[in-house]
Amino acid sequence: MAMKKLKNARRSPWAAVAAIAAGLIITGSGYAAATASTPAEAGSAYTADQVDAGHKLFLSNCASCHGKNAEGTANAPSLIGVGAASVLFQVETGRMPGQASGPQLQVKPVQFKQADIDSLAAWVSSLAPGPAAPSAEYLATKGNASRGGEIFRINCAMCHNAVGAGGALTGGKYAPPLTHTSAAHIYEAMITGPQNMPVFSNSNLSLKDKTDVITYLQEVQTNPSIGGYDLGNLGPVVEGLFAWIFMLGGLVLITMWLGAKSN
Repeated sequence: MAMKKLKNARRSPWAAVAAIAAGLIITGSGYAAATASTPAEAGSAYTADQVDAGHKLFLSNCASCHGKNAEGTANAPSLIGVGAASVLFQVETGRMPGQASGPQLQVKPVQFKQADIDSLAAWVSSLAPGPAAPSAEYLATKGNASRGGEIFRINCAMCHNAVGAGGALTGGKYAPPLTHTSAAHIYEAMITGPQNMPVFSNSNLSLKDKTDVITYLQEVQTNPSIGGYDLGNLGPVVEGLFAWIFMLGGLVLITMWLGAKSN
């Protein structure tokens, strides 16, 4: 009798609904746990006054493109859920506010004072949960530069070059050089994925991985090439062209000069 009731329950249309609901709950819970705030994030340390000031700054400087409620327009994407990290990266590097339309936002002199930038980040982060800025304790942590170099070459070198010298992309876009990029901006770029860059969440690269990558790039920034003139660290193509044009060209000129002198 119990077996018959169990079979009937399996045939019931509500069983499929219950199974789907359970699957959605389990999946959603797993995603929430995977994307939860980490110790690297400073959390919501903004005040109500900062949020209010940020809203006013947004309306006067950003709403014409992003919409009055940051919902996005045909000219600019929505900022709901991008978090404080995205605002800090874009505004602190001068990329935003955008100066002109084009394939890629250009780095420019910063347009706002730091207090105003923090207020903008406070308002945007109040709209919906999103990636937060890295904490000072996290940025002060040093990792393994050798391991970070390996991670960087696997995940980033195809665009940024093996030592972060930058490189050209399609459609007039480019991967910017990282030779003067701060640790905070490197971290913010990894978790927000600006422009063509993919997002490296903690499920892709752990906090330790990110720390190692930042340490590697800082090591490259502070240690000049030990092999002599580095030619911009642009790789074997540039080195080969230099050898053919200048070195072999110089040998040809010397040979011609010696030949002319002997005649």
